[in-house]
Amino acid sequence: MDGRNYRFSGHETFPCRYAWLPKGVSALRDNDLVFSQMDDAIVLMGLGKNMVKALRFWVTAMKVAEPKPNVRHGFQVSAFGEKIFGTKRKKGYDPYLEDISTLWLLHWQLCSHDDEPIFAWEFLVSRFQDAEIRKSNVVPIIAREAQQLDRPLSPVTLAQHFDVFLHSYVPTRGNKSAIVEDSLDCPLTELELIQYIGKRESDDGKSEPAYAFRREPKPEISPALFAYCLNDFWNRLRPNASSISLKDIATSVGSPGQVFKLPEDDIRERLFAIEKDTGGDFKFSDSSMIEQVSRTEGVEVDLLECVYHGGLVNA
Repeated sequence: MDGRNYRFSGHETFPCRYAWLPKGVSALRDNDLVFSQMDDAIVLMGLGKNMVKALRFWVTAMKVAEPKPNVRHGFQVSAFGEKIFGTKRKKGYDPYLEDISTLWLLHWQLCSHDDEPIFAWEFLVSRFQDAEIRKSNVVPIIAREAQQLDRPLSPVTLAQHFDVFLHSYVPTRGNKSAIVEDSLDCPLTELELIQYIGKRESDDGKSEPAYAFRREPKPEISPALFAYCLNDFWNRLRPNASSISLKDIATSVGSPGQVFKLPEDDIRERLFAIEKDTGGDFKFSDSSMIEQVSRTEGVEVDLLECVYHGGLVNA
């Protein structure tokens, strides 16, 4: 495996909760050192010490905040965070996480770390190919992968990392209508990306829950949202490439196809429409030799704005 600095901890065993991101962004607007001033942070955000540490992890993991240059232990709201949550003077696109597109974007951000990937998000979302997700078959694989990275971790740490990943997408309560802002659940449970499929017997004879990714077309992922994520994937991994293949878009680690669990036929349909959807900024070539997308040099349109205002770039 590569030499990147994979993260297995930092979340303090807490999935991100509904009210946390708005709280964290609001606190950082007033004090870029709030996460290093623990007593003040506890009072200001109404969270326990470990939850404050977890929130510091999640605001950076979801890329709504970033380290502030030249300020030791300081953080600032990122450009992405300001667009979503707003600033003191300007309202954001979705400050209270009411739009499903925002939740898909936050999921995308979790899977889009190049230098310090969050291990479960990269491995389980982009590389794990088993039909079922069960603790007994996933944790041993994570342990082997960690050993290959020269990161031997305790079984407790590995199990906690898996649990945090799973419960970021699987609600802790059965009634979805009970989800409210102060819920203990993560907002990403609304995506229904991971679904419960029944009980299975593990190797030690015990019964355990089994889950699976929802691998089907997802019309709630709009053309503008798909284009935004495709462009981001392109910029991060192939910035100098004049084109990118359908295969890469569908199957590469961190690709829209893998992160959103989209069938290849659905991706192909989206690419057939992408020239119209983006006003010609992206073009799909479908030949007997290769299926690939090209893009206008220096795409100028604000694709993120299009996600929230109008949907289609060329509308």
